[in-house]
Amino acid sequence: MTPDRPDDRPEPIFNAPWPALLAAVSILGPHLILSGASDATIYQLALVPARVLAGDPIGLVTCLFVHGGWLHALMNSVFALAFGAPVARFLGLGARGGALFVLFYIVSGVFAGLGYAAIHPASVTPLVGASGAVAGLMGAAARLMDRPGRLSSPFAPRAASMALGWLIVNVVMALVGGFPGFGTGAIAWEAHLFGFAAGALLISPVSRLAQRAETH
Repeated sequence: MTPDRPDDRPEPIFNAPWPALLAAVSILGPHLILSGASDATIYQLALVPARVLAGDPIGLVTCLFVHGGWLHALMNSVFALAFGAPVARFLGLGARGGALFVLFYIVSGVFAGLGYAAIHPASVTPLVGASGAVAGLMGAAARLMDRPGRLSSPFAPRAASMALGWLIVNVVMALVGGFPGFGTGAIAWEAHLFGFAAGALLISPVSRLAQRAETH
């Protein structure tokens, strides 16, 4: 029996690029570590709009690594893998591309948190979760749908359709006051929309840093 040629080898079942895996692990790992943390610790790590606008911005970043339960963490990690994969491949899987992916992910989350804080400036209710950053990956991935491997305009048909769909989903969540399975906590739909918009816009300058092509 002769060995299979390289071209005959089956594709691996699980082939997610490492930056997208890193994003998923950054959600699940800290949640496992913090699962027994006190409410005071969680509050310190959460995004509290009034605290941010008073000059304490650290929660804009630390909130990305804190989640309200396993369902919340699992859903965010699955979406981070799904939408992070095309973005990671687009930016490149070397050290430069990976660093840009991490920067893009965090900055998208920060913009999502800033948008939420601007709408609720006096709120002292803690906000946790990486949903805003994950929404940023969604916004970037939307711009890769019309021309795979190349950025299209945010107004290209598939990109615009995905943006409209995401808007409708979040408007529905705002109207019903949450999402089934997430318990009594409210869904920060505003952060989702700001994160998506940030990702859709920021992927253009990040693509230039990664020296990737963009079309209109």
